[in-house]
Amino acid sequence: MMDPGVLGSAPPILPPSVAWVILAVAGICLAVLVVLGIHRTRLVLLSRRAGPDEPSVWMGPLPTVTVQLPIYNEAEVVERLLRAVGGLDYPRALLEIQVLDDSTDETRERAAREVRRLQDRGFDAEHLVRSERTGYKAGALHHGMARARGEFILILDADFVPGPGLIGDLLPPFADAGVGMVQARWDHLNEEAGLLTRCQALLLDAHFSFEQGGRYSGGLFMSFNGTAGMWRRRALEEAGGWSWDTLTEDLDVSYRSQMQGWRFVFRPHVGVPAELPGAVRALEVQQKRWAQGGIQAGRKVLPALLRGPWPLRIRAEGVAHLMGHVAYPFTLLLGVLLLPAAVARSSLGLERFLILDLVAFSGASLSFLAIYVAAGRTRKRPFRLLIPRAAATMALGVGLTASVSRAVWRGFRGGGRDAFVRTPKRGQGPGRYGSQSSGADLSMKAALAAWMGLSVALAVLWGYWGSLPFLLLFASGYIWMLLPHRSESLGEGCAGPLSRAGSTP
Repeated sequence: MMDPGVLGSAPPILPPSVAWVILAVAGICLAVLVVLGIHRTRLVLLSRRAGPDEPSVWMGPLPTVTVQLPIYNEAEVVERLLRAVGGLDYPRALLEIQVLDDSTDETRERAAREVRRLQDRGFDAEHLVRSERTGYKAGALHHGMARARGEFILILDADFVPGPGLIGDLLPPFADAGVGMVQARWDHLNEEAGLLTRCQALLLDAHFSFEQGGRYSGGLFMSFNGTAGMWRRRALEEAGGWSWDTLTEDLDVSYRSQMQGWRFVFRPHVGVPAELPGAVRALEVQQKRWAQGGIQAGRKVLPALLRGPWPLRIRAEGVAHLMGHVAYPFTLLLGVLLLPAAVARSSLGLERFLILDLVAFSGASLSFLAIYVAAGRTRKRPFRLLIPRAAATMALGVGLTASVSRAVWRGFRGGGRDAFVRTPKRGQGPGRYGSQSSGADLSMKAALAAWMGLSVALAVLWGYWGSLPFLLLFASGYIWMLLPHRSESLGEGCAGPLSRAGSTP
């Protein structure tokens, strides 16, 4: 029986069977997260290796390049995008620009106007409008490729601002006939807009510097990030082209292409600035799509990858890469069980073993802290700012588990026909395009914030001081995800001026 003084100065006593179940589940969650932490640390170490020696200049006649710009209701940013593309330094006779416009608002008129201006300047620019948004972004890319004349295809999302030399920077590795795709890193237009964008910048810098960099340097399968990358058309065609049975068509086709024998290249010193989501809801839309689509892509391609002839290290990395979003639900469950696990140990008289869990949890947490600090140093950010910013980034990751865990579950269930919800952009406008709110997400965040707040209070009351730092981390993450909802309902986007982040993802 449970001690009736649950809220007294002494913790409750749990039945042994309940206590062991709680400890077993918490142990499984912690084990999974430690393994994923070790995997990420391995990628960091691999990223320190010198990658393959890629050509730095293109030799011979220049090829025809098609620039594809998939857009959907991007009125705030479409003109900025097209003007930047009009500044690309590449012979106009060899450059084709396709605006793949599925918009249903004034974006269509703005895009048409900018396309006419490009045509007046002598560009081969085409404004392609479909009658139906079949296949969402993947469908638009498929539609454009059927009409494209380029041997190489550069893809840019609406919120990216390419520099003039982008094509020249991405083209040289294609001198190797086995290279199918070359990916640039993402830079940040609005990193200093607020704490939310600063934390996202660290997340993306860690992804590009260490995950993409590690996979590339280690000779592992990597992914096209959906934008700021150039494809060899033949590599896309041999992979079967674009498919829209997942929400991450980029990840899906990346694995299918590499399984056909094509090699991918990451260019860490080529950056393309882009807008970071400036509001929690917009970020959640993006992260939920990536998580659900990543699991969908894993369910689709992993059976063939695991049966295939590739080395064990490539197959193992494929599992960790494609299934990596399971970290969200395991993190959420571990956070919920932090206090019950402490009570369970007390009930079983196992307090002396608490140090083992704390060491494992601290190791997993500190590894992420160190990675985010290292990611910040890749852009020479002041060290004194990086530790608190990295800690806030960890809290952001925790807070996202409330909504993203549900998307992971949908990915495992299937949901291939779910709508592709694009990330809202603000550009330099008032941010009229909000993201759809989810009552279920809001309720879950509120419940988790309340539970973690109660857990902090009880941990202090019962003297579980070792668990308190981790409880505070989880509580701060869930509370943070709740705070912006009032302002976002008034139509606020990312506050602050847009400025290009310093370049060395």
